[in-house]
Amino acid sequence: MRKCWFVGVLFVVAYGSLLVEGYPIEDLVVKLPGQPKVKFSQYAGYVDIDIKHGRSLFYYFVEADHLPHKKPLTLWLNGGPGCSSIGGGAFTELGPFYPSGDGRGLRKNSKSWNTVSNILFVESPAGVGWSYSNTTSDYNIGDASTANDMLLFMLKWYEKFPSYKSRKLFLTGESYAGHYIPQLANAILDYNAHSSSFKFNIKGVAIGNPLLKLDRDRQATYEYLWSHGMISDEIVLAIRNDCNFDASYDNLSKSCKEAINVTRKIVSQYVDNYDVILDVCYPAIAEQEIRLKKMATKISLSVDVCIDYESFNYLNLPEVQKALHANRTNLPYPWGMCSDVLNYSNTDPDVDMLPILKRIVQNHIPIWVYSGDQDSVVPLLGSRTLIRELAHDMKFKITDSYRVWFHKGQAGGWVTEYENLLTFATVRGAGHMVPYGQPSRALHLFSSFVHGKRLPNTTKPSIGE
Repeated sequence: MRKCWFVGVLFVVAYGSLLVEGYPIEDLVVKLPGQPKVKFSQYAGYVDIDIKHGRSLFYYFVEADHLPHKKPLTLWLNGGPGCSSIGGGAFTELGPFYPSGDGRGLRKNSKSWNTVSNILFVESPAGVGWSYSNTTSDYNIGDASTANDMLLFMLKWYEKFPSYKSRKLFLTGESYAGHYIPQLANAILDYNAHSSSFKFNIKGVAIGNPLLKLDRDRQATYEYLWSHGMISDEIVLAIRNDCNFDASYDNLSKSCKEAINVTRKIVSQYVDNYDVILDVCYPAIAEQEIRLKKMATKISLSVDVCIDYESFNYLNLPEVQKALHANRTNLPYPWGMCSDVLNYSNTDPDVDMLPILKRIVQNHIPIWVYSGDQDSVVPLLGSRTLIRELAHDMKFKITDSYRVWFHKGQAGGWVTEYENLLTFATVRGAGHMVPYGQPSRALHLFSSFVHGKRLPNTTKPSIGE
């Protein structure tokens, strides 16, 4: 008995708060293949949303690298709709590790957001990545069902990690998470309003390059391409005069479609529309360079442009999936960055998110919308205008006039704030996936958001930069 008690004590010491906090030992990730040594804990596994249908969502959770019990909880969702927050957020952008060049190991991300907060990544909805359903009709899905499933996920995840129920909760994401995150926040507000016991302690919403209003964001794409010299005056004038973006693509005029098709040919596959200053990855060349141990065509402006390819290789390794407790149903297809099995609503992307953002702010929950300024897919031109219009609709005054903000003595981007509740910021030199293109500036922005601080207006470095 004495020996067993001693072993138990050692187990508690080895894993810190694991047993004290009641965390799920079956979800503990002891170590990922090729992982550098770290001091924080990781967990991964499934949360069952609907037992009858066999619908479950996969998550990956990393504790803060220092004093996790004193740090908030941040949820991160990627967009799509139908793209993976594990392959995107966790292993390409803001998680603690990046895949190594050969796609078989990991290297540490010194600008991981878990230096500031505990981070939860979820593959949502079912059909994305390792999340699944045994009921095929569950893959016919839209915004409302996605938000409801994520609300259920969060409630059931808190059952696994009860000590986080009282923590501050921040909801973050990018791209089509401009729909996911506001609608989840809306569902949480409804839940809180009707709950007589537990209530979510939601403290802020931050979404990067978010799809908020499709007709405005589509129009902004062509204005952006023109402003960056990628299409001609004649083409942009034709689009301005002939395109009614309130209509679906099928209902656009013939002359509008012709102008759009010319744009596609001019911009071509040789430009990354999500980050127009980066080179593109050629997987065949990258694979050859991996064999030759070179990196010549994989690096553009200090960014590994083939990281998606490397993440795909790493996350499909059987030993990686075993370490993550993933793919428990042996899916008949490989893990992929974006889903091929979802039949997502064609009409939900058209839904205007501004009324939901308005409700969130009216509940005194701060919203930050940030834009990498090299993204032509959901460009800052549309997002900046939409946030200004929302502020005008709410009769908000400007509390921080549009200005440059600084990081490490250099311009990090531009920012404006309305009534201390609504902030719009750009991140200089970043594309659609801000933490991927500008990890250091993105971490500074995230840290300021979580701590409720304005982005600095001086070139003098702040503490922690």
